[in-house]
Amino acid sequence: MNLELISLETIQAIAHQYGYWAIFCGILLENMGIPIPGETVTLVGGFLAGSDELNYWYVLGVAIAGATLGDNFGYWIGYYGGWPFLLRIGKLLRAPESQLLNVRERFTENAGKAVLLGRFVALLRILAGPLAGIVRMPYWHFLLCNLIGAATWASVMVSLTYFLGRLIPLPAIVGWIAQFTVLALIIVLAWIGALWWLEARQRTTATGE
Repeated sequence: MNLELISLETIQAIAHQYGYWAIFCGILLENMGIPIPGETVTLVGGFLAGSDELNYWYVLGVAIAGATLGDNFGYWIGYYGGWPFLLRIGKLLRAPESQLLNVRERFTENAGKAVLLGRFVALLRILAGPLAGIVRMPYWHFLLCNLIGAATWASVMVSLTYFLGRLIPLPAIVGWIAQFTVLALIIVLAWIGALWWLEARQRTTATGE
């Protein structure tokens, strides 16, 4: 979520007041598919740990737990109700079901990578769990990728502000991370667009022959 909607000062105040619970609930809700700034809450948690207001290991533990549990909730939400919901949205947007099936097939092929690395990509961090459930990704595979991805992401986010927060202002770090995740999203979308264009060109060539 953009910090223009919830200011960094507000997030810091919430983290100050509720401590570890704020970090846990923030990333839990974001990974369930609710667009709240869980990533920023986690960064603030690492900053507070670096300022000796919170314990580094507790912050890291609740961030991993919230990310893992949140994606699990998102997975089951997508598993039981995600596809019918997408079909209804598709009808409203006049997107044919065949097109949605093609997107689902694409995500199925890359579901493991999306769950493992998607936390570092804007929007995908929110959508990866529900999408994995929609495509019926095997739960054991999802659970493994989810746990590894959550531990990697939380370690990077908490450690960044824990160490750099002593040297660099927190708003600057949060801004850099936001820019990185948006850039990662642009790269992912460009990659998907390039693949679709190449396939469409191949189909056109095959039809012409």
